[in-house]
Amino acid sequence: MEIDGALLSRIQFAWTVSFHILFPTITIGLASYLAIMEGLWLKTRNPVYRAQLFFWIKPFAVTFGMGVVSGIVLSYEFGTNFSQFSLATSTVLGPLLTYEVLTAFFLEAGFLGIMLFGWNRVSERMHFVATLIVAIGTIISAFWILAANSWMQTPAGAVLDRQGVFQVVSWMEVIFNPSFPYRLVHMLLASFLTVSFLIAGVSAWHLRKDRQNPVACKGLSVALWAALILAPLQAWVGDLHGLNVLEHQPIKVAAMEGIWDTEQGAGLRLFAVPDQKQEKNHFEVKIPYLASLILTHDAEGTLQGLKSVPADERPPVAVVFYSFRIMVGIGVLMLLASVMGAWLRWRGKLYTTTWFHKGLQWMIPAGLVATLAGWYVVEVGRQPWLVHGFLRTNAMVSAHPEQRVLFTLVLFVLVYSLLFGVYLYFMRKLLKRLPAIDRLDEHSALKQNQLAGSLAASPSTTDIPS
Repeated sequence: MEIDGALLSRIQFAWTVSFHILFPTITIGLASYLAIMEGLWLKTRNPVYRAQLFFWIKPFAVTFGMGVVSGIVLSYEFGTNFSQFSLATSTVLGPLLTYEVLTAFFLEAGFLGIMLFGWNRVSERMHFVATLIVAIGTIISAFWILAANSWMQTPAGAVLDRQGVFQVVSWMEVIFNPSFPYRLVHMLLASFLTVSFLIAGVSAWHLRKDRQNPVACKGLSVALWAALILAPLQAWVGDLHGLNVLEHQPIKVAAMEGIWDTEQGAGLRLFAVPDQKQEKNHFEVKIPYLASLILTHDAEGTLQGLKSVPADERPPVAVVFYSFRIMVGIGVLMLLASVMGAWLRWRGKLYTTTWFHKGLQWMIPAGLVATLAGWYVVEVGRQPWLVHGFLRTNAMVSAHPEQRVLFTLVLFVLVYSLLFGVYLYFMRKLLKRLPAIDRLDEHSALKQNQLAGSLAASPSTTDIPS
């Protein structure tokens, strides 16, 4: 059987980027949560906030490390598997990724040590500043990565010269390309929602073990308040993002909606089985006019169909179609869960309703699944283009022997599966041990006494290691 080397390279990159994106999604949201908890503790001196900070800082550190390691691999894969792409876009993507390292990664790495190990070594305010800077660094990192990826979706501010290399004519247009603002906000909200349900699910698990645990109660309360705000906001931003995609990538929208023929008053397909060969859907279940109403804000609006372009310019429809429904379906569940949480809070039963707590436990990975599904819609829906409208994916792949690419793909699958298993093992151990406030205060007091004793025993301050 003949092996397609280009397809193998694409699968390999899809596997590694799917593995990587899980960790920045968590760290972006969790870093902001840690900064909020530390700020509230400094303001109120409520030990529950400090307990939240101490509990979640270790999972953050483990996840941050996994994100750094897996992200480095992606940079190498640009050169090893997509060398023609690297050559053509180096003048655009090279500087953007460099800015990410200089403005975000160095910022995070420089203050992460203070955040993790600076307790009793720097002042409380300085430690809070370090935590805040790490949180800001994660958002800056998302800014540059989304700017680079959005440029590939809606290229602007650069022209392709005769040598097949992009030349920048306006960095402002490159960075703030047409899809960037929507995609940045959409991704940040996805990260915050993911962490909200992670915290809610873990807190619910601990409440089932101990309904009087104030740390678990606070975690559940804060997470559900956040979800109640973020879920409707994400739906609104998602609608704006969809309108932007319709304007710049109408064929991607056609794949998302399973529309083959250009339709006026297009119905919303709740379910279908897209058939790429026969260019039609099987077993359609749809609501008349709703797709046009949502996407054009006009029930009689016209939506472009997949058949309006040649077959070799259409994305894999089934992947885009189902991924979009998974993403939207999970978003609806998140909205319903947050509303249900508000209703139970109003009834005074938020901390005692066991069935709701069980449901939140099942939703712990929901944000990650929705994020992955959303990225599949974005990346697969762009095909066959790597830079939309300019560079085809298959033409940008490096000319490696198929067997070599297959070997590295299998190796990546095995190694990453092992790493993910180890990550889940240690995360489970960390998340199972929710600290009690009294134990946390005793631990802190012991540390302070030990530090005070060591200072008293020291003949001079010059003997204290820095």
